[in-house]
Amino acid sequence: MKTNVSFRRTRSVIPNLFTLANLFCGFSAIIAYSNRDFAQGTALIFAAGIFDMLDGVMARLTRSASELGVELDSLCDAVSFGVAPSFLLYQTFYQYHPDTGILFASIPAMAGVFRLARFNANISSLEDKEYFRGMPIPAGALTIVSFVTFYVLVPERGVLLPGGIDLWTPAVTLLVAGAMISTIKYDNLPRPSKRSLKQHPVLFVVTMSGMIAGIVTKGVSVFPFMAGYMITGAARYVLELVRGQTPVDDEVESTDDEEEIFYPSEE
Repeated sequence: MKTNVSFRRTRSVIPNLFTLANLFCGFSAIIAYSNRDFAQGTALIFAAGIFDMLDGVMARLTRSASELGVELDSLCDAVSFGVAPSFLLYQTFYQYHPDTGILFASIPAMAGVFRLARFNANISSLEDKEYFRGMPIPAGALTIVSFVTFYVLVPERGVLLPGGIDLWTPAVTLLVAGAMISTIKYDNLPRPSKRSLKQHPVLFVVTMSGMIAGIVTKGVSVFPFMAGYMITGAARYVLELVRGQTPVDDEVESTDDEEEIFYPSEE
């Protein structure tokens, strides 16, 4: 029995290494942003997102997920998807507004950390969720990072925005932060697998199309896609209220497919 427990603890190292790789990318992105190498920093945030997805995949494959893994994932996400995007906002826009810049730039980080803490406090199992209460922090980070990198830092695209970046940057900052701390129901975007295609064909096709478009356009289409994700969740929430439906407490819902269940390791 002790051998079995020891084996479970050993294999739990695998997903945790992917989680720590997420943190390394986030920390490296902050350094890149501080050196004003914005392209490299953004590439590292995208890499952190990939590692954040893979750690869950590896946890399921090795059946080694645990509460420790959940807490570690949240701490790493706070850096990669909370602090790093906020620092990017400050470096590219808010540092030129000394009176309120630091406060506004820190809002997404504070909202994201609050969202992670709420998720951990309310988690009832280690199963995958169908929906999340509030926009997930990686989605919020991708929205902010893609907006800044491909619109704020590219003048010819920024001027195409009605009102310009002086209006859109605070708007994106506050809307993303508000979406993360809200109780709006957001879909858990499917991973690339046959099971996801079978369970959620429309959402799967839309998600994969968005990923392909992001690659083809070299990241330019990521912000419109993520903005659409944020707006769709809000629109569905309003529609449910109009119909008199009670919004689902998302993080209680989970999939019924046993292949998606996390198997806690014995601590």
